[in-house]
Amino acid sequence: MIGSAFNQLWQSTGLFGFLGFADGFGWGNLVMIIIGFVLLYLAIKKGFEPLLLVPIGFGCILANIPLGYIAGIDPSTGDVGFIKQLFDMGIATGLFPILIFMGVGAMTDFGPLIANPKTLFLGAAAQLGIFAALIGALALSFIPGINFSLFDAASIGIIGGADGPTAIYVTSRLAPNLLGPIAVAAYSYMALVPIIQPPIMRLLTTKEERMIKMNQLRPVSKLEKILFPLIVLTTCAILLPSATPLIGSLMFGNLAKECGVVNRLSDTMQNALMNIVTIFLGLSVGSKMEAQYFLNLNTLGILALGMVAFSLGTAAGVLIAKLMNKLDPKHPVNPLIGSAGVSAVPMAARVASKVGQESDPQNFLLMHAMGPNVAGVIGSAVAAGVLLAVVPFMAVL
Repeated sequence: MIGSAFNQLWQSTGLFGFLGFADGFGWGNLVMIIIGFVLLYLAIKKGFEPLLLVPIGFGCILANIPLGYIAGIDPSTGDVGFIKQLFDMGIATGLFPILIFMGVGAMTDFGPLIANPKTLFLGAAAQLGIFAALIGALALSFIPGINFSLFDAASIGIIGGADGPTAIYVTSRLAPNLLGPIAVAAYSYMALVPIIQPPIMRLLTTKEERMIKMNQLRPVSKLEKILFPLIVLTTCAILLPSATPLIGSLMFGNLAKECGVVNRLSDTMQNALMNIVTIFLGLSVGSKMEAQYFLNLNTLGILALGMVAFSLGTAAGVLIAKLMNKLDPKHPVNPLIGSAGVSAVPMAARVASKVGQESDPQNFLLMHAMGPNVAGVIGSAVAAGVLLAVVPFMAVL
């Protein structure tokens, strides 16, 4: 009897699971827990986007604790783990991305884009990585052990926009089975912008180009800022209805900020709502880093393609900025701000400014970089709408 009780106690420990005696658990879980601690280290010690990496890293640790079933269902009792409930409620349904976009809209100043409309092209250019990764995913399907459908490839491609909410929204509609690795890849690359982008920016520009000083932006009137979200929403509704859930929530948040008569709503979107959803979303994303689903060829392929897509998007923005300088030398654009065309707001803009100040400490590019940065948010949402509209149609052909 004592031996039976001891055996039952032993089988309920995490060590029993780590050693591979429990179904679905093993040393892979220990590896993923270590990865979770690495993410926490990068967030806490290195300061790499702690708002994202702290909940993602902690969610990864919680999801890989053997026999905890925090991110799953306990087979013995049928109890649903609390993180799985968050995932099913907010990510599988696509609700969290919509709420995040609302908060981003309330926090974003579209003034730099309105003042310098040509930076819209830089935001559009940075979306090149999305379609390059889509083609790359289809090409990888020829490798034994990797199999991506057109729906999978489209969901993987959206990682190139460096926009976690958009990636989650598109994947929840086209390839729900890939939500975990795609969400992890998208948010990981968003958080690692300060590491990934600078080497690409330095490689593609000269010191003289990085020292280009841009003219001060013109003042933007309140009327322009109020009309902008309404015009963008109307245009999107007419031309690309499939993008309106994301564009609509983004523009609603921005209108609440700019109109000046609903400050309580705007403040809630920017702070309380944004913080709550970020916590839930980060834990949910981290929970999908379970060893049994994460450590496989498909996931590694997604991570590799996401890196390629993000790098191509960064490079495309820089190169288009250089092309613009060739076409209009009288109004030079610092090519570094082209890298901010990816949707990681405001991280990419801060990185562009920081790299510029390495060559000239008196060169302040932040506000200029915010133009393509917010254009990238709109661009990734438009790209998502295109994929949602076109991919199902192409799959039928």
